Amino acid sequence: MNGAATILWFRRDLRTSDHPALESAAAAGPVLGAFIADESLLSPAGPTRVAHLAASVRALDASIDGRLVVRVGRPEDVLGGLAGEVGARRVVATADFGPAGRARDERVAGELRARGIDLELLDSAYALAPGTVRTAAGQPYRVFSSYRRAWSALDPGRARPAPPVAWLGARGEDPAVLCGLSGRSRPDYFADLPDEPPAPSPAGEAAAHAALEAFVERAARYGATRDYPAQEGTSRLSAHLKVGAIHPRTVLDAVGGADGAFVAEVAWREFYADVLFDDPASARAPWRGTGRPLRVDRDGRARERFVAWARGRTGYPLVDAGMRQLLAEGWMHNRVRMVCASFLVKHLHLDWRWGARWFLWRLIDGDLASNQHGWQWVAGTGTDAAPFFRVFNPVRQAERFDPEGRYVRRYVPELAHLEAPECLRPVGGLLAPGYPAPIVELEAERREALARHAEARGNR
Repeated sequence: MNGAATILWFRRDLRTSDHPALESAAAAGPVLGAFIADESLLSPAGPTRVAHLAASVRALDASIDGRLVVRVGRPEDVLGGLAGEVGARRVVATADFGPAGRARDERVAGELRARGIDLELLDSAYALAPGTVRTAAGQPYRVFSSYRRAWSALDPGRARPAPPVAWLGARGEDPAVLCGLSGRSRPDYFADLPDEPPAPSPAGEAAAHAALEAFVERAARYGATRDYPAQEGTSRLSAHLKVGAIHPRTVLDAVGGADGAFVAEVAWREFYADVLFDDPASARAPWRGTGRPLRVDRDGRARERFVAWARGRTGYPLVDAGMRQLLAEGWMHNRVRMVCASFLVKHLHLDWRWGARWFLWRLIDGDLASNQHGWQWVAGTGTDAAPFFRVFNPVRQAERFDPEGRYVRRYVPELAHLEAPECLRPVGGLLAPGYPAPIVELEAERREALARHAEARGNR
């Protein structure tokens, strides 16, 4: 521990355990931990997601005795300045495989190199880094089932404990500075939708491990309970994985083979990261060519419908419950996410990118790869083999997965006095004063969605 100081640049790895970059830095000598508030990345991020990020940064700072240095600016300038302050010639970070992160790291590495400072990138935010799982011909997988088989055959290694670290300190900002930089690139179709973050969710490494311990106790029931939003059937780990308060290696170590359905969800997260790694344009453009000519509505009426959807005022109880949960908590149950996304794309005929942007704006677990490709899966432009004809019926989905109406009545108070099945169906103002009548008719819009997809396939 007598070597020169190393700067550990924290990004999507806000923890101290199972952290190869931290291990490498600590093995060489004293470590200065830094988190950089980069306005170019925070500006298009919604206030909800950034508020959770800031809380996670604050928790990391507390876990290392207040030694985390938070600064605002261009990473290369901040890192260069910190290196001069502590005499560091080496910066270590966990590799970023997202499109913006990769471009940033190439730029930062070049500018630091010109100053005589090395940037070393290690590990990833995934059990298996994007680009690792390949076909026998060395090509990326295009279908999840094949990817998962290959992914399951590889060993991600075991989780490792936090290393001993001699932390250095320096002047820094309060993590709250991140919140002031968020939400500056706001789409006009958001209209007067609220930006205020919901009440804070548990954040930080300790909270992530507590969530994991709680989930391990019910992991064996995951496959049977995960689709029922009124139950505590999911892991609630997604927001912690997003900021790296816990590594998926640690999660897989703890859960093991307790439930194959949960491991499959981890594999989905890694598959989507791999798809985005190989096709960065798919963050904004349809991955499947047939999605490019699909007609969508963009007029004033379409914008009004978008706002009604985002506020949870569609007249369809399960959709409205999900969208209100998103507003209230910054999170939504995964089954309901699919139903809400399908309603926007297939029944309202709006661009999937509008919905994807709103989800990223409001979700504390908003992850670019998982969010964008999850939306494309629903829209019929993504990696699924033949998804264009899949249209979720929100009434049937409610009857199947919320049969007692507990989830709907929890988030739609206008319906709290109604029992199932009445609270699961459109009721307008007859049985529930103040609750809206349906903004569209399901069967007519389902037929329209199928017609538009047929048209798009014919235009290839």
